[in-house]
Amino acid sequence: MLSRRSLLAGLAPLPAALAAPAALAQELPADRPIRIVVPTGAGGITDILARIVANRLAQRLGRPVVVDNRPGASGIIGTEAVVRSRPDGTTLLMVYPSHPVNPALKARLPYDTERDLAPISTVTTVALVLLVPRDGPDRDVAGLIDRAKREKLNYASVGSGSLAHLAAALFCSTAGIEMVHVPFRSAPEAHTALMRGEVAMFLDPPITTLPLLAGNQVRAIGVSTRERLASLPEIPTIAEAALPGYAVLGWNGLLAPAGTPAPIITLLNREVVAILGEPEVRAQLDRQGTMPAPCTPEEFATLIRADIAKWARVVREAGIEPD
Repeated sequence: MLSRRSLLAGLAPLPAALAAPAALAQELPADRPIRIVVPTGAGGITDILARIVANRLAQRLGRPVVVDNRPGASGIIGTEAVVRSRPDGTTLLMVYPSHPVNPALKARLPYDTERDLAPISTVTTVALVLLVPRDGPDRDVAGLIDRAKREKLNYASVGSGSLAHLAAALFCSTAGIEMVHVPFRSAPEAHTALMRGEVAMFLDPPITTLPLLAGNQVRAIGVSTRERLASLPEIPTIAEAALPGYAVLGWNGLLAPAGTPAPIITLLNREVVAILGEPEVRAQLDRQGTMPAPCTPEEFATLIRADIAKWARVVREAGIEPD
């Protein structure tokens, strides 16, 4: 039988453990809610991810966390709003793949992508699936490349500078081929053009690809990641199929204004990492076709730096003129 002293000793750490999040949350100003700025419209994947994180962060910190959509200019409008915000941890930014691309596509940005923002953590990564028309002649990546060397082909994207655009541009430069870029305003429009055979290929995230494949409306011949996807294990990577070294992985991540105190960045990073480890959250992300990708602020900073350099090279080699 446990003695009273032993029982009390076993219970003693519990109140401290329960109080820890509240104590750490006091690093944040108490008079304002936390605001996560999403530089896209409501309903998109970045908005959905932000709301998942906001909901759990509010519960864990015991304070309101709101999502503020600031769409426009490939994420620049929302990003600039955060850069100009007070660096106290109450204004955060959920970015999407255009974030490290914009320095190469925009002649002038109203902020410095690396200097003016403090990385907290990546939240998710998302692959792209190489789609071709179901009834078209291309059955594999090598065949598509071979045909592009003989014929003038085109590819779809969801806009100039989008991940689909630059991933296709990298595909072409790696394969040593030229294809015509045809931008569309949305994924459904690109899907329609692909199904009609108006474009030869489209690189699309799994969340919108899987329903098309289930309906036998398109054909998947490759994935952009270094390893095969669990959701499409029979589809080879583009690298193993024909282009060694090819890899494109989009990501969403959380940042704060530069100058945000290190203890607050540490607190927010720890909370985001914990949230991404929760089974319920992981299940939510899986349903969105994304993969949880927690990391340290330092790892996120390294990723941003590497992607800025990578996409600058792709934009330059593809001959894309900055706006």
